[in-house]
Amino acid sequence: MLLQVENLKTWLRAGKDTVKAVDDVSFHIKQGETFCLVGESGSGKSVTALSVIQLLPTDISSHPSGHILFNYRHDDGGVESVDMLALEDARRREIRGSRIAMIFQEPMTSLNPVFRVGDQITEALRLHRPGISEAEARARAIDALAQVQIPDPELRVDEYPHRLSGGQRQRVMIAMAMACEPDLLIADEPTTALDVTVQAEILRLMRELQERRGTSILFITHDFGVVANMADRVAVMRLGKIVETGSVTQIIQDPQHPYTRELIAALPENLKRRRAAPLAASGAPPGTAPQRPAGMHLDLQGLEVYFPVRKGLLRRTVDYVRAVDGVDLQIPHGQILALVGESGCGKTTLGRAILRLVEPTGGRVQVGDRDITTLARRELRPIRRELQIIFQDPVSSLNPRLTIAQTLLEPMAVHGIGDSREERLAIASRTLENVQLEAAHLWRYPHEFSGGQRQRIGIARALVLSPKFIVCDEVTSALDVSVQAEILQILLELRRERNLTLLFITHDIGVVEYVSDEMAVMHGGRIVERGPTAEVCRRPRHEYTQKLLAAVPRIELQG
Repeated sequence: MLLQVENLKTWLRAGKDTVKAVDDVSFHIKQGETFCLVGESGSGKSVTALSVIQLLPTDISSHPSGHILFNYRHDDGGVESVDMLALEDARRREIRGSRIAMIFQEPMTSLNPVFRVGDQITEALRLHRPGISEAEARARAIDALAQVQIPDPELRVDEYPHRLSGGQRQRVMIAMAMACEPDLLIADEPTTALDVTVQAEILRLMRELQERRGTSILFITHDFGVVANMADRVAVMRLGKIVETGSVTQIIQDPQHPYTRELIAALPENLKRRRAAPLAASGAPPGTAPQRPAGMHLDLQGLEVYFPVRKGLLRRTVDYVRAVDGVDLQIPHGQILALVGESGCGKTTLGRAILRLVEPTGGRVQVGDRDITTLARRELRPIRRELQIIFQDPVSSLNPRLTIAQTLLEPMAVHGIGDSREERLAIASRTLENVQLEAAHLWRYPHEFSGGQRQRIGIARALVLSPKFIVCDEVTSALDVSVQAEILQILLELRRERNLTLLFITHDIGVVEYVSDEMAVMHGGRIVERGPTAEVCRRPRHEYTQKLLAAVPRIELQG
């Protein structure tokens, strides 16, 4: 037995309150086994993982009871059973990174923005392998980046985190954790920001690491497709407790606990059978013939975004990265277009260029009858209320110094929504309730929420302005399946009520099939295939689309 957690309690202090984040949890992980923890955000999954590796702040956390027994393998091959709760800090540091490594959920807050990614990988190698030379550490860092499919690893090793896409930053985190080949790998949503092809490759690499080194994995995820592909055993957590444990087949095919059955029922594979038809553009109720508007709400014509590549002492431009390369795309009023493709293909850059958060270098963005690429910033400001974005990473997009009330009220005040602060507070309260949060949460700060709750706050921030078009950039990637289902249903309901137009950027094909009317596939900065979602998913024509769909992790449900 590599790891044995016995009656673990982890209590967190929040002012005068005490939160029982982990409440009498017990489980074990065998050598070479993958043990998955699933459950809603805030259920205690990540706190359990941080308790195992002992990374919780000691000033706000305590363990009233429990043991975390780990078989610590010394460099000479000897094995010692240690209790992580009873070890001194110096011995914990010996174990962390070398024998127990962790892949964190949010790479942008885990990577140091002022150090190159290669330096951050080699730091761990030099710390735990003091005899390694600098050249060998760099070579191993490049090899680690190559293993997680970072393109041009010899060049990317010298990049800073902000120059990488969200999926590439997550792959750097995985490379850092795998570099020292640990005995126990704690993976906290490691494939959340990855597209399906890279996700499939990462999961394959993790399985290879298990086979080669006998590594055990504590895998935290909300994706039951990943669970079906990775897990030997599964535990379902709710409100700090494990409510059901069993083999992956038993949990997915024959769940016993009502909460587990609710999670399975919330999968997009089930939700799509209950999807309601959208309102017609004229506002006609479902069941009537939809009337297409005469014009397009959004019309992209030859849109280009090129980033210069500078080299040499004088930093002359020698080439361009064609992030968006001549894209033509139309989205009718009230429609949802899903944009899919691998990380780095230009999806997020395209979404930001539409809103002019990134300035296009060519082409046109026409909203209604207006070409917004020609507008000055002062002229663009009134239109920004109608065009909103929900960002992929809620941690980096929410100001940690502002309460949620300040975050929601500030854009309303800028755009003149509400006649008074009280009226704006009422709008903010209703919007929070629409995304399944409480009005009392207005007075908290972002760090007091789970990852999924922060994502819902990001959605609320876009909704308070009552926009007509929203770019949804991986808005469900950090959410568990039940909350994901609620968010998708909220977005669909808003689309029906307000004739809202959405560009839905995602790598989750299950979500695409459920939520979108049409689907566009992006590769190398270009749209390679587009059509009705059902048609593209059933009969993909382009080779790249076929590759994407083949990599989607699927589960087969009974009934």
